[in-house]
Amino acid sequence: MEAKSKVLIIGGTGYFGKFIVEASAKSGYPTFAFVRESTLCNPAKTKIIQKFVALGISFLFGDLYDHRSLVRAIKEVDVVISTVGHHLLADQDKIIAAIKEAGNIKRFLPSEFGSDVDRMHAVDPLRSTYALKARTRRMIEAEKIPYTIVSSNLFSSFFLPTLAQTGASGPPKEKVVILGDGNLKAIFNREEDIGIYTMRAVDDPRTLNKILYIKPPANIYSFNDLVSLWEKKIGKTLERIYVPEEQLLKNIKEASPPLNVIFSVYHSVFVKGDQTNFEIDPSFGVEASQLYPDVKYISVDEFLNHFV
Repeated sequence: MEAKSKVLIIGGTGYFGKFIVEASAKSGYPTFAFVRESTLCNPAKTKIIQKFVALGISFLFGDLYDHRSLVRAIKEVDVVISTVGHHLLADQDKIIAAIKEAGNIKRFLPSEFGSDVDRMHAVDPLRSTYALKARTRRMIEAEKIPYTIVSSNLFSSFFLPTLAQTGASGPPKEKVVILGDGNLKAIFNREEDIGIYTMRAVDDPRTLNKILYIKPPANIYSFNDLVSLWEKKIGKTLERIYVPEEQLLKNIKEASPPLNVIFSVYHSVFVKGDQTNFEIDPSFGVEASQLYPDVKYISVDEFLNHFV
C-alpha cells in the first residue's frame, strides 16, 4: 500500500479545526498542526493541546503572516487543510502563495466546510463571507493548485440542540419558530463525521479538483419534518409559529453581529433552500456517503436522542 499523505492543518485549534485534526490522526495520517508557539501556553487552548499531544500530533511553529514559516511548514507535508475562522478567510491568499512557492503539495482543502458558495442565494452579511470563500476558490483555480472543496452543510452540534431556536438553551418544549414555510430541506452533519469524511477524501483520486458534498440521506430534513421528529420523541405537539421571508430579512437588517450572520444563514438554508436546490453533477462534485458507504455516520434521529 502507498504511504498515507502527511497532512498539515492550519487553524487546527479552532472550534471546527480540532475535529479535522482528530479525524486525521485517528485515520492514520501523519498529522501536523501549524500553530504559534504562544498557543502552547495559552490557557484557553490547554485541553486542545493536551489532546493533540495524546493523539501524537506534531507541531510546526509559525504564523499565517510569516511567509517563511508558512513555506517551511508546507514543505514538510503533502496535503494542506485550512480550517481558519471567519476573520481569517481573506488571508487564505497567504496560504495559496506559500503553497505555490513550496511547490510540493498534492492537495489543498481551503476553509469552506459549509454550504456551496458558488450555488447560493445569500444576503449580507453572509453574502460577503461567501464572496471571500469564492475568491479563494478562484485563486486556487488560477494558480492550478490541486484541491478538494468540502461542502459539509450545517454543523449538527450548532443547530440541532435548540432546533435552530435563536437564544434558546435547549430544544423547544411548548412552541417552535419555523423560518419560511418550513418545507425546504437542509442538511445537518455531526462535526466528527465531517472530519471522517474529509480525511477519507484527502488521498482519493475521485475527489481531486472536485467538491465533496456531505449529504447522507438520513441527515436531510425540512424544518417541518425536523419539528415532527422532535414532537414524536417528546410525545407532544408544539405550537408552530411561522416567520415569513420579509420578516426574516427585516430581522437580519436590524440585528447586530453575530446574530445577523446567524439569521442570514437561516435565510439561505431554510428560506432559499440553498443546500438542496441543485443536483450534484459529476463534472464538479461527488457525494461523500455514496463514495464511502462504510462510514457509520450519526443520523439526525440518533443525534436528537441525546436531548430527549
